[in-house]
Amino acid sequence: METVVVGSWEELQSELFADSWNENLRRFRSRFAFRGLSDADYRLETTLIRLGGCYADLERHLLRNFKKYAHRTVVERDSLWHWLSVAQHYGLPTRVLDWTYSPFIAMHFATANIDKFDKDGVIWAVNYVKAHELLPERLKKTLFDEGANVMTVELLSESINSLAELDELAAEKVAIFFEPPSIDDRIVNQYAFCSVMSDPSMVLDDWLATHRGISRRIVIPARLKWEIRDKLDQANMNERVLFPGLDGLSRWLKRHYSPRSSDSEAS
Repeated sequence: METVVVGSWEELQSELFADSWNENLRRFRSRFAFRGLSDADYRLETTLIRLGGCYADLERHLLRNFKKYAHRTVVERDSLWHWLSVAQHYGLPTRVLDWTYSPFIAMHFATANIDKFDKDGVIWAVNYVKAHELLPERLKKTLFDEGANVMTVELLSESINSLAELDELAAEKVAIFFEPPSIDDRIVNQYAFCSVMSDPSMVLDDWLATHRGISRRIVIPARLKWEIRDKLDQANMNERVLFPGLDGLSRWLKRHYSPRSSDSEAS
């Protein structure tokens, strides 16, 4: 798997926008999904995996009870993918992993936790078009017939509409990228994107490691984090924008006015 360690703000921009030129369109149209992590040692584990224990067996119970007690007014349609998207959005452990189309939003999440400023951060970039070339034929046909590069919850519902049906693809070990429904401003402002593994126990970076040319890791050295963070704040890329409401405002102000510690100065 390709790993690049950047040495400056300018190098980071160059790496994040690499391979975004589309010759057919003659436009800069990236085909990458981005995920920023505050610690480069963190893996691409879902909240379901991090739950621990017999998490794969608990998945259907978690989702069944979420559906039972949740307000159905927040779900546009009674489908597996709508429920998974909403459950993930509100913090239920799921096999869904959050991504974004925006490299700047990924930069935010790689530098938002100032308690991790002594650690290198990382931004994962995955070419979702290449990932979807490995999908089963019926799913590739769905995309082809729609003339799309990305699955939506509506398109996925035409082919898979239960955890059991999704688990049937586990032997093929596929990764599916899809756009969640825009149920609130947070999803819209974060330019949200999602992935799901057919096998709930498989960590996505293990899958990516076996498929060369699909993904890249862009490592942000700890010494660059303060510069990147301050420049993102000046560009209005912060919690106040990405988490609309008083909680996001409070998180932004708390971080913005936190002093720079001697430990992070030294790093």
